[in-house]
Amino acid sequence: MTDKKTNHMHLYFDARSVNEGFARMVVSAFLTEMNPTLEELSDVKTAVSEAVTNAIVHGYSTEAQQVELICDRNEDELTVTVSDRGVGIADIPAAMQPFYTTKPEQERTGMGFAFMEAFMDEVRVESVPGEGTRVTMKKCIGRENGR
Repeated sequence: MTDKKTNHMHLYFDARSVNEGFARMVVSAFLTEMNPTLEELSDVKTAVSEAVTNAIVHGYSTEAQQVELICDRNEDELTVTVSDRGVGIADIPAAMQPFYTTKPEQERTGMGFAFMEAFMDEVRVESVPGEGTRVTMKKCIGRENGR
């Protein structure tokens, strides 16, 4: 018998900008069983978009790489993990500051981590230069509405 309060999803996709929308939709579909509000759904989609875009733009210099996306549900808590095996982040505290970007020539705003932190309840970044980055985000669904 399967526990209806837990669920797990794990996938890999190419590090191509067109797959950012795909990742948003996959997480949205996964989240549907938790009966989120439109605001909760929008928050999660925005955070996932930022994390995946960071992995694609900053993690890799070629499209021949993969981004890993994992979603877990445990009761009313959603955990989303986005990982790459790219260049990594040498200074995580600096990278998490608003307006910090390693690619100003691409008109990047440097607000990715700030948006993730604004829309999710918890954001944890782990990175090793030359090995990649893992961003783990958590959000409780339904608690604000007394569900």
